[in-house]
Amino acid sequence: MTNLLAQDFNIGHTSTSFYDAERDRNISTEIYYPAENAGEDVSAAEGNFPVLIFGHGFLMSWDSYENFWTELVPEGYVICFPNTEMSLLPSHGDFGLDLRFLSNQMQEENELESSLFFNILRPETALMGHSMGGGASFLAAENNSNITALVNFAAAETNPSAIAAAANITVPALLFSGEDDCVTPPNEHQNLMYENLASSCKTQISINQGIHCYFANDNFSCTLGESFCNPFPSINRDLQQSITFTFLKIWLDAVLRNNESAFQLFNEGLDSSVQVTFSQDCSTTSIKEWSVEQEIKLFPNPSSNQLNIKLPEDCSEGNLIIYNSLAEKILERPMNQSSLILDISHLPEGSYFIEFHANSVKYSSRFLKAD
Repeated sequence: MTNLLAQDFNIGHTSTSFYDAERDRNISTEIYYPAENAGEDVSAAEGNFPVLIFGHGFLMSWDSYENFWTELVPEGYVICFPNTEMSLLPSHGDFGLDLRFLSNQMQEENELESSLFFNILRPETALMGHSMGGGASFLAAENNSNITALVNFAAAETNPSAIAAAANITVPALLFSGEDDCVTPPNEHQNLMYENLASSCKTQISINQGIHCYFANDNFSCTLGESFCNPFPSINRDLQQSITFTFLKIWLDAVLRNNESAFQLFNEGLDSSVQVTFSQDCSTTSIKEWSVEQEIKLFPNPSSNQLNIKLPEDCSEGNLIIYNSLAEKILERPMNQSSLILDISHLPEGSYFIEFHANSVKYSSRFLKAD
């Protein structure tokens, strides 16, 4: 089988300052976005991209989160980092309002012909953050009807209280915790936030042996603080980030791009992983009720060498995507005929999802690779 992975977007970057007239406050912001060519202030790529608003940790600059923009922008996300509240005495309340303001401002940018982001942004927006910024993301999401989702990493309790704010948040939420986080221990921070969330669908993932600072890249302030309570972590940064992005990407695809089968893949990955434990409550959300049309005919199934794919005759031109059981995209390629034979002999034994996207319609099925 030819490996035709989807082409990643290039990464563009711009620095700007938005003015919040209601608070008479300038919000310095770094924005990374899918671009035609990599570089500073370059033209954005054609498309419609969900927006991510990311709050930094205490005394941590936006550039500590290069791992997030290098992982997510090529996948077709715009990610914004406010540079405010960098002092030794930050205002958590103001930081939350900054995140909230940016989530609204970016949608206004989509309507401005003079904006770099004119007509390329989807309305789907997620508030995100790490540590202090994770707590502030709760403050920004409270009673906020203009956002789609909430995601955070080792979120810290704030003043005003992020734990209390959680009770007024109903959008789908994903919380990441580190099992060995001694800076914001989960039982004092994220566990209480999760329990208090009123989200229509909420999930908390605890990374086995995970620590506070490894959600970000190396940062002196964070590393120094954590070294006093956990000087010899049992996990390495690359592994913790790999686990994080494996689950984060498929969840964002489900919630911000309305990918029905992605949420099923997300849950199967959680169930099969030996690297995480998790809690989830999705009893009241439409995500749990997504139905996946089994329109793709696959044979033989299971198969060890070749997989015959047959589509409905009116869906012969579109995009074919295959995911493994960890919800990782392993192949994406155009398909312009109603049938195709794929060589799958090189794939490991296991369960796979296959999707076909055409004209805003998605068809889905599953196959087993046998030895």
